[in-house]
Amino acid sequence: MNVEIKGFGLAQADKCVTNQDLMKIVETSDEWIKERTGIEQRYFSTTENTSDLGVRASLLAIEDSGIDSKLIDLIIVATITPDAMMPSTASLIQAKLGLNNQKCLAFDVNAACSGFLIALQNAQAMIQSGFAHNALVVGAETLSKILNFEDRTTCILFGDGAGAVLLSQSARNKTIGHYSRSEGDLEGVLTTDSLMLNPDFKSNLSQSNYLHMKGQAVFRFAVKAMEDAITEICRNEKISLDEIDWIVPHQANKRIIQHVATKLNIDINKFYINLNDYGNTSSASIPIALADMKNKELLRKNQRIIMVGFGAGLTWASTYFVV
Repeated sequence: MNVEIKGFGLAQADKCVTNQDLMKIVETSDEWIKERTGIEQRYFSTTENTSDLGVRASLLAIEDSGIDSKLIDLIIVATITPDAMMPSTASLIQAKLGLNNQKCLAFDVNAACSGFLIALQNAQAMIQSGFAHNALVVGAETLSKILNFEDRTTCILFGDGAGAVLLSQSARNKTIGHYSRSEGDLEGVLTTDSLMLNPDFKSNLSQSNYLHMKGQAVFRFAVKAMEDAITEICRNEKISLDEIDWIVPHQANKRIIQHVATKLNIDINKFYINLNDYGNTSSASIPIALADMKNKELLRKNQRIIMVGFGAGLTWASTYFVV
């Protein structure tokens, strides 16, 4: 059974935060941030939670697809910053979209910055199995909730936002191929503080939810993971890099992307990069980039696209599809 991405949508958070804005609250500079990351601004949410951003992106993806929302029977949300530990953000999005009174399954996936691609892989498998027909796949984050604004190595990198696609059965002879891997991380390369054990059963435990990152270790892993994911998806799909029109990477750091381009001898202009405007939005970064490309009319019929992500876990993944 063939499947196809039929709609794209993105949602910006409400507050644009420039590098100059961050200079007022943490010791850094616009030049320092741009030189090391390529980021110039990002968006933080002051009024909407993760599900709200996901709903806005979803509505645009549904509209772009031309599919009646009542036909959606699967919602998968990739996020590491859910509205709450439970219920799932996907369940909240289902309710807010008015899709409760029909046969529909909604659940979350936590695979960090690879999450959207792994959610997409699951959605495709569930459609091809006959379980679902039309799947809403969302990457949504409010990372500002877990940033330590006294740590300039992390708070400058991340932003809030959401991206969504509508994946459906298709009569067209199109291929969507996937590659994904994980490697358990016990070294704390990229983590957030966890819920703590409560041996005394007291209710006054104080907890933080801050994100922590070992920057050099992340860089080394990211380059290796991206190289592996791009090489393997090309091998699996029996396609050469020269035949690829666009590579849409997780928008983490421009230096990482440049390093991978050099190692694989790929023209850097083949990578779509918008992290200068959005920062690192984790699981939302790839679907935001796709919708951004669609809005700018950069996605054209029959183009061959590779999406590639990497993140905490450690996880990495790639997806190949034809527009």
